[in-house]
Amino acid sequence: MQGIRLAWRNRWLASPRFQRFAARCWLTRPIARARARGLFDLVAGFVYSQTLAACVATGLLDRLAQGPLDCAALAAQIDVPPEGTLRLLRAAAALHLVERLGDGWVLGSAGAALRGNRGIAEMVAHHALLYADLADPVALLRRGGGGGALADYWRYAGGADPGNAESVAPYSKLMAASQPLVAAQTLDAYRFARHRRLLDIGGGEGGFLESVAARVPTLELALFDLPAVGDRAQARFAAAGLEARLTVHRGSFLSDPVPHGYDLITLVRVLHDHDDAVALALLRAIHAALPPAGRLLIAEPMAQTPGAEPAGDAYFGWYLLAMGSGRPRSAGEICAMLATAGFSRARPLPTALPITCRVVIADR
Repeated sequence: MQGIRLAWRNRWLASPRFQRFAARCWLTRPIARARARGLFDLVAGFVYSQTLAACVATGLLDRLAQGPLDCAALAAQIDVPPEGTLRLLRAAAALHLVERLGDGWVLGSAGAALRGNRGIAEMVAHHALLYADLADPVALLRRGGGGGALADYWRYAGGADPGNAESVAPYSKLMAASQPLVAAQTLDAYRFARHRRLLDIGGGEGGFLESVAARVPTLELALFDLPAVGDRAQARFAAAGLEARLTVHRGSFLSDPVPHGYDLITLVRVLHDHDDAVALALLRAIHAALPPAGRLLIAEPMAQTPGAEPAGDAYFGWYLLAMGSGRPRSAGEICAMLATAGFSRARPLPTALPITCRVVIADR
């Protein structure tokens, strides 16, 4: 019966006659216009993304954050001809990244919000690799993912390359820049102060742990990551005057034992980077490393999240395919994997911005 209803609906929506009627009728016109706008946004989305990329690459948003500028002054500062600058400004204004103020231009609401989260700008610049891999999305699907610029960038995910100080720097910096919003959502969702010792697995240069350190001063903190990445974490904590609070365990969770002695272990944007067999092996290793009353916390964007499906299922679906490892999983799938790994109870916790991340906790 549902299939018949859907076929009837789709037949009417595809009818040019019905579309003309819906656009003219006062009752259906607002719906028709909203649907048309949504469809156009879907078609033009790449152009919108490139408008944002141009704003970030030229530093246009940073310039306007200092105060209003007219087009000629801005053109000189970003080294783009006035005609091109005006075209970019108009496109950016349509996306609320900038707006007019008299004869000049200032940050728009979306531009101001973007500048408030440095990680977004870092990701926008990083997306050049993703866009290169998506130049032929059908070919990417047919080869099963990987094999491009993004897979090379995230070489560590396959476990074959432990990296060195130079090779781990770009992705470590990117992860650290994009951690604060995820960290805030996670810390608001769960009371970390109930634990004594925390081990963050795959935590990069310690961006998440630094946020935990500021929020929970009594918690002992440890990181388990590749040797070159662990060195960056130690340097980061030392620069912040927090070196005494961090223990670094150097190794690969794909091949080395998970350190014992921690009553809370966290995986922050780690599980979805790995295929099912690797992810399940990691969960089993964590289960074995936790004490009887220990707990695992997983924080990452998840598939099938109501209201955030484009992030979990579309964006991360393609991103991880291009990366060549992992997939977005729903909270239900993660809980099922945790049960298979031996955890006694797993459940999702609400977060204020599930499009950024969701949280699942599991008891040993």
